[in-house]
Amino acid sequence: MGKPRSAAGRAKLTNERLKAAYPDAVCALIHNDAFELLAATILSAQCTDEMVNKATPGLFAVYPDAASMAGASPQEIEPLIQTLGLFRNKAKSLAGMAAALMERHNLEVPTSMEELTALPGVGRKTANVVRSVAFGLPGLPVDTHVGRISRLLDLTQEVDPVKAEHALGAMLPPADWGAFSLRMILHGRAICVARRPKCSACPLVDYCPSAEPTKA
Repeated sequence: MGKPRSAAGRAKLTNERLKAAYPDAVCALIHNDAFELLAATILSAQCTDEMVNKATPGLFAVYPDAASMAGASPQEIEPLIQTLGLFRNKAKSLAGMAAALMERHNLEVPTSMEELTALPGVGRKTANVVRSVAFGLPGLPVDTHVGRISRLLDLTQEVDPVKAEHALGAMLPPADWGAFSLRMILHGRAICVARRPKCSACPLVDYCPSAEPTKA
């Protein structure tokens, strides 16, 4: 098979090959329901999933749902997440998010992008995670791995995550958006490592414009 010549062709082939390479890709944030995933994703900003997964059991033991967290102050939440970066801001976001769920959504996590991003501490990336993982709806979270690998593959050169999300989404079936993002993240952690990419082990190496010449 010849190398795909267009960004759309590379996106399609990348989607196919990552499906084969990571058939069982799942979200690394441990959660039991949409509320826990929403809270964990808010906490994951500038923080590893592993660190979040260490903090959330204690958090959810005290505040297992929106109803319990809605009555908490940020100062009450802070000690439960103080191992995480930006914990004070994140505590404010969690308290505000839970209060908003109580006031606007009958304590249920909404599904629409507009309603999700209207919640305190929730941007498009977080909303896309919740939509795709918790509800099985179209959502393409663009984190640092997704953006970086997309640029290396020349799927898009957009640096802004929202613009990159729209560019990638236009080239992929909506039903695949969430899984594509998860697989790109796994690939970025396992193979296409930022500082030392393992091009010789990469299933995309034969058409990646950024691959080391000796390994392509």
